Amino acid sequence: MQDNITIDPIPLEPRPAREPRHTRLKEPVAAESGLAVGRRPDWLRVKLNQNESYWKVKSLVRGQTLHTVCEEAMCPNLGECWGRGTATFLLMGDICTRACKFCNVKSGKPEPLDEDEPRRIAESVRQMNLRHAVLTSVDRDDQPDGGAHIFANAIREIRAAQPGCTIEVLIPDFKADPAALQLVMDARPEILNHNTETVPRLSRWVRPQASPARSLAVLRMAKEMNPEGLTKSGVMVGLGETWDELLEVMDELRTVDVDILTIGQYLQPTKLHLPIERYYHPDEFVRLREEGERRGFKWVESGPLVRSSYHADGQARMIASKE
Repeated sequence: MQDNITIDPIPLEPRPAREPRHTRLKEPVAAESGLAVGRRPDWLRVKLNQNESYWKVKSLVRGQTLHTVCEEAMCPNLGECWGRGTATFLLMGDICTRACKFCNVKSGKPEPLDEDEPRRIAESVRQMNLRHAVLTSVDRDDQPDGGAHIFANAIREIRAAQPGCTIEVLIPDFKADPAALQLVMDARPEILNHNTETVPRLSRWVRPQASPARSLAVLRMAKEMNPEGLTKSGVMVGLGETWDELLEVMDELRTVDVDILTIGQYLQPTKLHLPIERYYHPDEFVRLREEGERRGFKWVESGPLVRSSYHADGQARMIASKE
């Protein structure tokens, strides 16, 4: 680990004059790709799996008064993941201080932090007997450290309650504050995930309080602070990006040595959120996975229903088995 890492403040890019709504891919890969927005394609239809594991996870979450991003963000894989006994815990409440245009998590003034939350999450991880735990959070710009100490405490509580469990954290950008990020990295999560979400040209419309440069800085610092750890990022498609822009995002992520990439279809949570510009065909997700692998990512999870923590319980193990 490198100490005393510093970084110059990352300013937000100036807002462009105007962005046209509709932008088509420069390189469609199949005749049936580029489907117009309308009835949801068959490959985006899922059936809720309410088996015994599903109800066990639901009961644990309710009993410990916890939140999951699975529910708050209306994840289409909730039934599959809960049915497999996995869940992504949402730290620091269910109200976010930011207002990203794609996200269904509530925005507003959050409640005070619950310092006992890490212990309750660790207890749920123990009861679920998880081999891999995923932690994420709302943005807490109201906190001096962005809530980084809650992540760190949760990691340590899980280590104590469930030895051998690997841990992935999907963090906000902490405003690229090295001290806040260091708190998390000192707790040594196996995977540090921070999502880029979209291409730079669309960033100010998709996540107006964030910055592509800031996100890259966070991923770079995380790798510098723990070179042995894995870093991960994800992007959504279907917001009006071009094929070349997606490839450029991959190239940028590789410049900061990101190991894992997730790519999934954007789905509009409500009519108040950004519209879907285009549905990608499954063949195109295959092509995107191949492009990512060609660029040197250790793992690329690419598909219509892929989200940040989709199949996360297997990624760390698969990567470890290859090394």
